[in-house]
Amino acid sequence: MAILIKPILTEKATASNDSGKFYFMVNRKANKVQVRKAVEKTYNVNVVSIKTMNVLGKSISKFTKTGIVNGRKPSYKKAIVQLKEGEFIDFYSQI
Repeated sequence: MAILIKPILTEKATASNDSGKFYFMVNRKANKVQVRKAVEKTYNVNVVSIKTMNVLGKSISKFTKTGIVNGRKPSYKKAIVQLKEGEFIDFYSQI
């Protein structure tokens, strides 16, 4: 079971990177202890605290030639990871 799915790289999440907070999309069954171990192992950093939340998927409507199509984006679990003072994760180094 993969704990970390992908980092969240929105404008709000990127702005909070300066204060040592990093956002991740994680497995819905993962708990805080598993997320902490996965982040520390993957990025070689020390985690101070973790906040997790379940994000409800938004409902969407598309207007097509055949009519209105209603659907829903998938729900996911988000983790906000606070790193030790002075540590940083560089998501853009592999690009």
